[in-house]
Amino acid sequence: MKHYDLGTIKKVDLKSVWPHEALDFTKWLAEESSLALLSQAVGMDLELREVESAVGSFRADIYAADTATGAKVIIENQLEDTNHDHLGKIITYAAGKDAQAVIWIVRHARDEHRQAIEWLNAHTDEEVAFFLVEIEVWSIGDSLPAPRFNVVEQPNEWARAVKASEGMSETDKIKLTYWTRYREVAEATPEFMKEFSPRKPAKNHWSTLSCESSAYHMALLIDTQGGRTGVEFYVPDDKEIGHRAIANVAIFEQRLGLKAKVFDATKASGIRLYKTGRAVRTQQDKWDDFIKEQLGWALEMKKIIRELEL
Repeated sequence: MKHYDLGTIKKVDLKSVWPHEALDFTKWLAEESSLALLSQAVGMDLELREVESAVGSFRADIYAADTATGAKVIIENQLEDTNHDHLGKIITYAAGKDAQAVIWIVRHARDEHRQAIEWLNAHTDEEVAFFLVEIEVWSIGDSLPAPRFNVVEQPNEWARAVKASEGMSETDKIKLTYWTRYREVAEATPEFMKEFSPRKPAKNHWSTLSCESSAYHMALLIDTQGGRTGVEFYVPDDKEIGHRAIANVAIFEQRLGLKAKVFDATKASGIRLYKTGRAVRTQQDKWDDFIKEQLGWALEMKKIIRELEL
C-alpha cells in the first residue's frame, strides 16, 4: 500500500506568538508585510499612518489609510473574545478620526457582536464600512506558525449598492451596479485575486487597482455613453515614470490587443486603452463577459509594468 507523507495542521495559541497585545501584536500588524495580509482579507490597500493614534484621551491601536481611495481606516486589536468595551471603542475611534472604515480584529467573535457589526453595516450609509475579523495562527508539523485573517462580518455590497442607488441618476445606478458585479466576478477569479484586491463599488466610471508602487496605479474603465470598456495606467505625479510608459505604448497595444490613447497633463500622465462595442448601459446580460475581459487586461498590463520595470 502506498504511503502518503502528510503533515498535521495544528492551531497555535495566539498568546504564544504575541504575548502582549499592544507591544507584540500591534507592533507586528504595523509592519508592511502584515498589513498586506490584512489588506488581502478585507479588500483594501492599507498603509500605516500611525500606531497608538490619539483620539481625545484614548488611543486607537492603528490608524491607516486605503491608498487606492484615500479612506481613513481605524484598526482595533483584541486577542480575546469580543466584548462591549471594544465595541464602544471602535465607534468612538471612528467618530474621532472621521473614519470611512473600521476593522476590529479579535480572537473570537461572539454572536451578539457579529450581529452588532451586521446591524451597523445595514444602518449606516455607504461611506462607512465595518469589518469584524478573526485572527488565527496555524502550523504544519514543525513549521513556523502562519497567521490567517478570517472576515466574519463585512458590508453587504449588493445591499449597499441598492441602498446607495436611491436618488441617483440612471447612469450612476448603472455604474454602481456594474462595479458591484465586477467585484463578485473578480472575487471568484483566483488568478486575479492573487494579484489584486478589487475596490469597494462606487458610482464612478473607473475602479482602481493598486500595483507594487505607490507612484502609480491601474484602473478598469467603463464609458456608458460611448459604449466602451477599458483599462488604464495612471501616474499622478511622477513624469519620468509616465513618460517611460508612454514611450512604450506600442507594447501595451500589442499585448492587450487594444488601441491606446496617451495623456500627459500638468501633473498626471499615462495610457488609457479602450475596446468599443461594449454597451454597458444596454447589454447587462453580457456584463460578466465584459468584466472577465477586463480582468485579463489588468493581469496582462501588470505583467508589462513588471517587465518594463516602471
